[in-house]
Amino acid sequence: MDIALGVSLPATAQDIGPADTAEGDRTAPLVVIGDALLDRDVVGVVERLSPEAPVPVVDQVEVRSRPGGAGLAAVVAARGTRPVVLVTALATDPAGRELAQLLREHGVQVVDLGLAGPTPVKSRVRADGRSLIMLSQATGRPAPLLRPLSARERTTVLGAAAILVSDYGRGVSEDASVRSAVEAAVSRCPVVWDPHPRGDVPVPGVRLITPNSREAAHFARHVEGSGLRADIDRGLELVRTWSAATVAVTRGADGAVLVDASGTSALVVPCPEVPHGDSAGAGDCFAATAAGLLADGRLVSQAVTRAVAVAAGFVAAGGASSVSDPLPGEGGIRPGADEDALAVVARVRAAGGTVVATGGCFDLLHTGHVALLERARRLGDCLVVCLNDDESVGRLKGPERPVVSAADRAAVLRSLASVDGVVVFPENTPEDALERIRPDIYVKGGDYRIDDVPEAALVEGWGGRTVILPYLDGRSTTNMIDRIARGTSR
Repeated sequence: MDIALGVSLPATAQDIGPADTAEGDRTAPLVVIGDALLDRDVVGVVERLSPEAPVPVVDQVEVRSRPGGAGLAAVVAARGTRPVVLVTALATDPAGRELAQLLREHGVQVVDLGLAGPTPVKSRVRADGRSLIMLSQATGRPAPLLRPLSARERTTVLGAAAILVSDYGRGVSEDASVRSAVEAAVSRCPVVWDPHPRGDVPVPGVRLITPNSREAAHFARHVEGSGLRADIDRGLELVRTWSAATVAVTRGADGAVLVDASGTSALVVPCPEVPHGDSAGAGDCFAATAAGLLADGRLVSQAVTRAVAVAAGFVAAGGASSVSDPLPGEGGIRPGADEDALAVVARVRAAGGTVVATGGCFDLLHTGHVALLERARRLGDCLVVCLNDDESVGRLKGPERPVVSAADRAAVLRSLASVDGVVVFPENTPEDALERIRPDIYVKGGDYRIDDVPEAALVEGWGGRTVILPYLDGRSTTNMIDRIARGTSR
């Protein structure tokens, strides 16, 4: 039985760990399939109205370009540790060449099926963090693709650790050769399908489908009403209609709801509060994050829970605008887990948010830990956990600890909606890790005084503050281990 956030989902054939496939293989790529667009932000300052009409005048204009559509999903996915291959169709016009170059700079390998028409371009005019107008240069009727998948490219798709179909209704996912490859892949690896009202229906057997509430209402039109109950009913209808294992209906600031083919229960995943931000691209971030986690062997419920938290952080950091700059490094080098946590910190800080950090061993995670992390997360806009590695836990807790390895402890922590990143450190105390994070607020749990926290002076050195949050009474990893050894429940 898979338990998350106090709600249980019956285990299904699709909600198990890695099978005898590329799933879980760190060298196997995440394959993203779909229509790539070129997105542009025309950013400036508004200080006056036009004398010709009551419209704002945008001064000091700067144009920032980035991949959009499935291209954005691929760029978000490429911020992980797994190689990313994007199957798409690019035009040879200047916008298409710019889009291809941007994808390369972000470390995305492109399988280009060719687009017999102009590159779809969408531009937002923005000032003071708000969009004033959206301009679209996308033609109403999608241009045809120039060629099908080759046999070698089909092999790449079939060898994926996971596949994300990011459908923007412009023809790539409807191509017969592409659809055939995805149909063959559903029994070999997890497939996530992010549908579009103008696109094709998902192939049968997809592991996870991710419509938002508006899209779910479009696809399940006979289900009336609005709100959580309606989203659950529509998700169940789509599971049956599309022969999918699970459907996660994303609900914006209300998080997501996950249903499966059994129809007996629903997992409701709340969204962390985001006081400000830009929601553009949040759905792509959610789908790309879920696909990456499924590629790593996570359960669907774990992937959806974590994807909600990551998408919320993405919105807080500026949404799609936050990916305008390529990742550091050359040749598309992707960050490791620690660097991924630091990238979250950088995005939140760039958006003017508050960075919170805490630290500890977190061996055998219990309700006291979970409550502490949830309270800590509410103090700011992201939470990074500094985690003792196995050797330092042994020095602090004794030679029989940890019970759970650092890799597994980090994976469990990252699956929590309250945790935005994990940095593993080898020392007894996390001074070096904190130097890298430089949190605005550092949280310690337990019966401490600030003077008893050795890292407090360090945090104060860059203007941060250390705060104490009490643990829940009666919760202790050591006591849990003792009870397990005695074979008692109390």
